[in-house]
Amino acid sequence: MRCLWQPPFPTLSLNTLRRYTTRPVVLRPYQESCLDACLDALKKGATRIGVSLPTGAGKTTVFISLLSRLAAPVQAPKATRALVIVNSVELAQQTADQAKRLFPDWSVEIEQGKHHASGLADLTVATFQTLLRAQRLEKFRAQYLKALIVDEAHHAAAPSYRRILSHFDAGIKSPDQDFEPPELSHKIPILGFSATFSRHDGLALGSVFEEIVYHRDFLEMIKEQWLCDVRFTTVRANIDLSEVTVNSRTGDFNPTSLAHVVNTDTVNELIVRTWLDKAADRKSTLIFCVNLSHVSRVTAAFRAAGIDARYLHSHTPAAERKALVDAFKAGQYPVLVNCAVLTEGADIPNIDCVMVARPTRSRNMFAQMIGRGMRLSPTTGKDYCRIIDFVESQERVGGVVSAPTLFGLDPSELSDDETIESLEERRAAMEASDGIDAPAKYGPSGHVPQPKSVTYIDHDDPFVLADQACGDPNLRSLSRNGWVRCGDDVYVLECLGKGYIRVTPAEDEDGDVKYVAHYTSPTMPKMTAFVLKISPFRRNKKILTATTLADAIRGCDTYAQKEVLPGLVGHGLLRTAKWRWEPASETQKQFILKRWKTRKVITDADGEGKSRLATEEGLKNMKKGEAANIITRLKHGAQARYEKMSKERLRTVLGVEKEKARRAREVVKVGPLAAAA
Repeated sequence: MRCLWQPPFPTLSLNTLRRYTTRPVVLRPYQESCLDACLDALKKGATRIGVSLPTGAGKTTVFISLLSRLAAPVQAPKATRALVIVNSVELAQQTADQAKRLFPDWSVEIEQGKHHASGLADLTVATFQTLLRAQRLEKFRAQYLKALIVDEAHHAAAPSYRRILSHFDAGIKSPDQDFEPPELSHKIPILGFSATFSRHDGLALGSVFEEIVYHRDFLEMIKEQWLCDVRFTTVRANIDLSEVTVNSRTGDFNPTSLAHVVNTDTVNELIVRTWLDKAADRKSTLIFCVNLSHVSRVTAAFRAAGIDARYLHSHTPAAERKALVDAFKAGQYPVLVNCAVLTEGADIPNIDCVMVARPTRSRNMFAQMIGRGMRLSPTTGKDYCRIIDFVESQERVGGVVSAPTLFGLDPSELSDDETIESLEERRAAMEASDGIDAPAKYGPSGHVPQPKSVTYIDHDDPFVLADQACGDPNLRSLSRNGWVRCGDDVYVLECLGKGYIRVTPAEDEDGDVKYVAHYTSPTMPKMTAFVLKISPFRRNKKILTATTLADAIRGCDTYAQKEVLPGLVGHGLLRTAKWRWEPASETQKQFILKRWKTRKVITDADGEGKSRLATEEGLKNMKKGEAANIITRLKHGAQARYEKMSKERLRTVLGVEKEKARRAREVVKVGPLAAAA
């Protein structure tokens, strides 16, 4: 594998390449294009680049072929070795085996667990777990490396990976504060390959890689017949995801919470019935579950139906895991159930059915799961792969990825035996009928998107003067009196020192909303009560129950006119009463100003012209009616309600921004990667 040098990262000529290989490696056109993109980027001076290829596209073949075309740089002529970092024992063995098949004259070693490499081989494949041990890492001297490959490179931003990679590139920051980057004789190309070159947990891949130089989507690959044909079936299950908690870091469902919803006898029996109805003719079905308990119960449900189903999970011993996978590859049993084991790195071409029995909000994870069945396998007679996923039957939860959402379709529209072509036809028909494109309607993943922005009109802000002298605009058509809205559908009519009438919503026994009105009368003058520091009011008295707010308001007006302020004195309740237009008293101003200074939520006015905030400057021209309405709001809890509502609004806005950022991280495209903040 010794190579003649050409600056800065040259490709070997075809004649030279033939001298070092016993047989030519015939690559697919897109694989050659990928190599060209990588080599062009390296020639332009990039040293940390990423490649995004879907499962089944031959990533291992691509990066091994790339290594064969790289030669040592001029400043390090002895740098002829390569290191490949993987994240599992299975991937280490698969990569080493593939390298030996493609280039039999190379010396290839594995550094993993009991396997100790010499550090001198042409190519060494190592698991990152093993390289985290200093004595295992130090044998791979940077001055002898011509390139470093990171497989499943979406993991590379994790602290464990950066702890290793920082030894080979000073531009990659180690998570260890006391780490001192070594002095390197040359820039070592660090090349990342992944089927899902993005992270959904917020860690920036730009902290490791500078740019993505090549990307292919699995849908493109299927259309071009580099991956097998697919049939999609979506099943409505009796699940409700609305109460499932979401991991704040990843944005996906918490497995334990999700398992409570999906790991039930009803859902598990539905999985088996669906398989019998739609996939019994499939030879090799792979099922993805939520956790170990789910794996066990789904397997038991299949066995109870007389189907030979077996399972593996993270605690399955390596030897047993290998035996299970080998037997599955050989077609010795039809159903293999797993949890978070075969999501990555599983090379089982004969899989002709994938059942996604665990809902996810991650497009990456969904693509990884269904990608397990997309490899071509003509020797096994595989004609297509059936993808079966399950959607909830209750209210949809935003962001859940399913087969329809991959095509920008409404996930509530179930699919059965759909091909890529038929789903795209449905999408085109929907766009034609709606006059908008599906991603614009349902978002890039098909689900109804969170709003891009949130606009509020703050009628509930107790300090906003929304034409206060004329009363709340929403009440003008209901009453001539000066009713005041105090937030949360609470309405108060102050009765000029004779107490107040308060209308609040309440549910009856049937769950219907009613409006209940109470009158609270005074027991003593307010000043006397203030001096004694007691409430001036008696216990409230229920005066009516109404089915609508309009009926409640009108009934209360009648009660006030007849029982509280009869005769001409009742005219003072009118929103047009003369006293409301007089200047506010100093007592009113001081009360409002004191409460204004204690408010916890500061907002701008709604910009409608008539609204202004009760600032210290605004108090100078305040009218008595305006001041009275603000004081009524404050005394009846409007400030606390508004502050609570404002906090909820803030959480909504932050949630929208967080969800937008999470979705953006799952979009892969050629170009520079954003560095970590």
